[in-house]
Amino acid sequence: MSLTVRGISYVTGETEDEALARDLRAIRADLHCTAVQLIGTDIGSQLRAARAALDEGLDVYVRPYLADRPRAELLAHLTEMAAGAEELRARYPGRVTLLVGSEFSLTQGGMLPGPKVFVRLQFLLRWRRLFDRRITRKLRRLLAETLATARGVFHGPVTYAAGYWEQVDWSDFDIVGVNLYRFGDDPAAYERGLDALLRRAEAAGKPVVITEFGCGAFRGAERRGPGSFRIVRWFADPPRIKPGHERDEGTQAAYLGELIGLYAARDVHGCFAYTFAMRDFPHHDDPSLDLDMAGFGVVKVPHDDLSEWRPKEAFAEVARRYA
Repeated sequence: MSLTVRGISYVTGETEDEALARDLRAIRADLHCTAVQLIGTDIGSQLRAARAALDEGLDVYVRPYLADRPRAELLAHLTEMAAGAEELRARYPGRVTLLVGSEFSLTQGGMLPGPKVFVRLQFLLRWRRLFDRRITRKLRRLLAETLATARGVFHGPVTYAAGYWEQVDWSDFDIVGVNLYRFGDDPAAYERGLDALLRRAEAAGKPVVITEFGCGAFRGAERRGPGSFRIVRWFADPPRIKPGHERDEGTQAAYLGELIGLYAARDVHGCFAYTFAMRDFPHHDDPSLDLDMAGFGVVKVPHDDLSEWRPKEAFAEVARRYA
């Protein structure tokens, strides 16, 4: 396996310490991951999870998430997170990487119309090309600010989880990080895009880490990729799966397995499958209420006990590939 970083993402702040330790053991021992990407808004929870992961033997990518907040608050949050990450880096040399954020054109206002992520997402999906130049211009400024903020406190490797549509100047980052989902009916186009990304990174002398990739667990999810969640009627009470969709864990497993194999064949430095668990997409025996079908977790969380989980076919496939 040529992938140096074999990872999965994990949302922090959703479990007690005992459940967190259980999950991290499974990520290390059962999924055979070498690293975990910790995504969270609460700094204390994120740093506790990072310490637990490092003690478990996992390298850590710390990814703060703060959406729909003023620029000053975003930078203050990053400063505090970077300080905590620096303490961990000093204690665990060579094992901590900091992300300044992810998909800022979607999560932060000003690049796409809309006051909230959900509204901006609609513009992104329908009319993004009308805003590409504005996204690139404003994103460049924000990345310069966040990178300077991180570098002022954290002295380890720094990267960013870019949306696949974002044009990023990676010159001052240590790693090229991209959320690179495959979707549509032309897998060859995805391979061409990956090859182009690798050529640009090689010219800049930077390793590439795919910071997100994944899809849902239903037939046809491999063509929807990051849009798998759109099979849910979110404004229904409770939210329901739209008619005509059938659960199929094999689709998700094949998608993840194929992309991990592709990354290994192309000598990508690392990748993080998205994601370990999605507790806000619980599994239900009633197919119309089975939100897990539209989620990206490699484990399914029962709707009546969000502290538990069971592995899906994708779990076994990621474990097989990483092993």
